Amino acid sequence: MRFHLPIEYIVAEKCSGVPMSTVNTNFIRTTLLMLFIGSAILLGIVASTLWLVHKTQESFLTIVEERRIRSHSADLLQSLSDAETGQRGYVITQDQSFLGPYQSSLQKIAERRPLLEKAVQGRTVMLERIPALHGFIDAKLAELARTVGLVQAGKTDDAIAVVRTEYGRELMDNIRETLGFFIAQSDENIAVGVKAQLETSQQLRLFTIGGGIAIIIVLGGAVLIIVQHVRELSRARAEVESLNTGLEERVNERTEDLMRANQEIQRFAYIVTHDLRAPLVNIMGFTSELETSLKSLQAFVLNDGNALSEQDVKDARLAAAEDLPEAISFIRSSTKKMDGLINAILKISRDGRRQIKPETLNLSELVDATSASVHHQVMDGDGVVEARIAARTIITDRFSLEQILGNLFDNAVKYKHPDRPLHLMVRAMPEGRSMVRIEVEDNGRGIAEEDHERVFELFRRSGQQDQGGEGIGLAHVRSLARNLGGEITVRSELGKGSTFVLRLPADLSRIVRS
Repeated sequence: MRFHLPIEYIVAEKCSGVPMSTVNTNFIRTTLLMLFIGSAILLGIVASTLWLVHKTQESFLTIVEERRIRSHSADLLQSLSDAETGQRGYVITQDQSFLGPYQSSLQKIAERRPLLEKAVQGRTVMLERIPALHGFIDAKLAELARTVGLVQAGKTDDAIAVVRTEYGRELMDNIRETLGFFIAQSDENIAVGVKAQLETSQQLRLFTIGGGIAIIIVLGGAVLIIVQHVRELSRARAEVESLNTGLEERVNERTEDLMRANQEIQRFAYIVTHDLRAPLVNIMGFTSELETSLKSLQAFVLNDGNALSEQDVKDARLAAAEDLPEAISFIRSSTKKMDGLINAILKISRDGRRQIKPETLNLSELVDATSASVHHQVMDGDGVVEARIAARTIITDRFSLEQILGNLFDNAVKYKHPDRPLHLMVRAMPEGRSMVRIEVEDNGRGIAEEDHERVFELFRRSGQQDQGGEGIGLAHVRSLARNLGGEITVRSELGKGSTFVLRLPADLSRIVRS
């Protein structure tokens, strides 16, 4: 509000011996200085952290690559050993079962050789040995294939002779030496990477601890400055805040309430003048009919012995048989309708004057009790009622909330869709810190978009009028909801169902006390 700062300035200056301008200037300077120091420390921590994280990431990637090289080397060596084992078993026993592992190992060797070569890219020491390794492997595979081929050709002795030579063993020794070198190099590089990661982690820890201590020091200084400044303003600020706390919010709420009340008054005046006038017009019209019929009867009854024409007798009989009963019937119907309208207005008026009695209610129990009241009607059509209650309790007026839920449940049953069973869903959940949201959703006929607000007006109905009623149910519901400090709205689509959304204060007693 506009008077916040002037009042605060005047009161504070009276309570303090130091001019407010000087206090504010010193506070701003010291605050900016602390902010600058804190920002510099924070930027330093962020920069050092990013650098150390980058180093850690590099070390981690190096370790991952070295482990990949080691894994591929070990796998390739194992596959070569498996192939040699299968070859020797087949050569010695001529058992075909050894060829399965042998062929499988050859396939794995073919897959793992390019993987190893790709993994050592960028490792000059290892990459230089790749051509020689390929040569050893090709020679070993050729030697294995030759012995297997000799056995398959029936030259087992020749195959055994080849195996007994030192050539195959020397090839495997060369392969083991090369792959062992790769594994040893990878282990050494992994050890270096792990050590680098540990050092980086230690540095990061030291930077974090040092930066944290520095920030705590700066924060402590800032807190001392703020406390000192707050002491200068505490009395003045307390007085100003006590005058202005929630003032603007209350003004907005009251303005909105007044506008809504004004709209309600206008609608109510229209209803009284329009809906109550219609039965009166009917009564006045049929009163004229009574007067006309009465003249015909008077001419017949009060003729004093004079002769009556045939037309006079016919008019008198028509008046007695048709006109008078019809007029009386319409007058009775109009007065009955007027009585219903007046009673509905009186009912809403009485609810508005009834004393609200907030109490703690269990929403689950309340919904269950309301569901029980329409259980047989729902079950007759194979319908179902579900409840998902996240907000367990609410402090409000029991009678009003029961009336609201009862009306909504009755409407759901009354206006269910003729082609499908009723499915009624009730949800309750907290909304914000001080409100509870209750949704009553059905799959009934639905409400056209242009009637979403109209259905809450007194004596107004929408859609097909094949159900009895005066059109006061939802108007009554809205009146009750507003008496409880809440509001009700509807989301609906014609033919697909409706969802009535009720928002109520979680604790009505606080509003009643205020």
